[in-house]
Amino acid sequence: MFKIKYSREELLTEYEIEMWEEDKIKEFQRIILDWYDEQKIDLPWRRNQNPYYIWISEVMLQQTRVDTVIPYFEKFIREFPEIIDLAKAPEEKVLKMWEGLGYYSRARNLKAAAEQIMIKHEGVFPNKPEEIIQLKGIGPYTAGAISSMAFNLPTPAIDGNLMRVLSRLFEIDLDISKAKNRKVFETVALYLIDHNRPGDFNQALMDLGRTICTPKNYFPEQSPVKDFNASYLNDTWQEYPVKKAKKKPTPLSYLALAIQNEKGEYLIEKRDENGLLANMWMFPLIDVEEMLTDGEWKLFEAQTFERLEANYKLFVEKQLKEYYNLSVSLEEQTSGVVEHVFSHRIWNLSIFEAKIDEASIHQKLTEDYAWVSVENSDQFAFPTVQKKLWDSLQEITLF
Repeated sequence: MFKIKYSREELLTEYEIEMWEEDKIKEFQRIILDWYDEQKIDLPWRRNQNPYYIWISEVMLQQTRVDTVIPYFEKFIREFPEIIDLAKAPEEKVLKMWEGLGYYSRARNLKAAAEQIMIKHEGVFPNKPEEIIQLKGIGPYTAGAISSMAFNLPTPAIDGNLMRVLSRLFEIDLDISKAKNRKVFETVALYLIDHNRPGDFNQALMDLGRTICTPKNYFPEQSPVKDFNASYLNDTWQEYPVKKAKKKPTPLSYLALAIQNEKGEYLIEKRDENGLLANMWMFPLIDVEEMLTDGEWKLFEAQTFERLEANYKLFVEKQLKEYYNLSVSLEEQTSGVVEHVFSHRIWNLSIFEAKIDEASIHQKLTEDYAWVSVENSDQFAFPTVQKKLWDSLQEITLF
């Protein structure tokens, strides 16, 4: 699975990457590992080589800072101390433990992979990269990280962090956002990796990228391996890594309806099992684009509302009657506006409160809907955007 794809000559002629000789590689390994031993942080998943712990931590660390992950990891492991516990847990409970980390498909994949391990590997985490990568939600990076850290295999863990480090070390002019370039970075890492301490070596490069060789506030003169860093020696470090500019997130606008019953409980609904925030619980949402344009043309910028005009108020009430069989008294004035940024879209939500009419008090709800109070909501898995809506409703205004 992890094999050197390019010879030193091919790296030089095809990509202008001058791979170091063995003596220089050995010296680099010594220096970076000495630095790692001196500065490494005591992290709960580093205290042993438990592949389950390493797997959970690596998935949590994707898109999330280390200091944020630690309490989530500890809570998750307390709840699901073994693979079998995760495999047997209801999905709702797994999502609840993941609440606040975002990217909830990762939590679902963890449970699915745990089930795979129970069925195909008799509950024992596989120790071969080609088997690890077959687990749901595990790609080359995570497979490499687990293989090296848990099983001492010389497998690189190539993600954006390590590609940034390597691109600066060797002045690699390849776009790190393009998947086709991954094999080049993987080959460079395979030449460099320490076969005696592959897991520590990968973590040393990760720590270097996290603390010194960062995307911003980069101070290459503080690096323990600055003498190996071509972009530092040639004063070209500002040019690396090469990365295509990200496409701007698409703005989407919704009305978030905070509908209360006679007990003061709020209506929440379970989102569809496919798509964004699948199976998570939220306030009912009304698509502003559909409300404003009847779906005939697209909005190109965010729309928020301080008040609902009479025709829009009528539209919302009609939607609630049609889709929820609820009659409500809807407030015309907004209770707040929340913005939430996903990787590829931005949600802008105008909150409007409503109370159900007497005729709807005894309306029975299906299993995809529930009445819940803010204080008594622990059994439901809420995405971060719903937490923002809760917080906005609970704010005490001085105006």
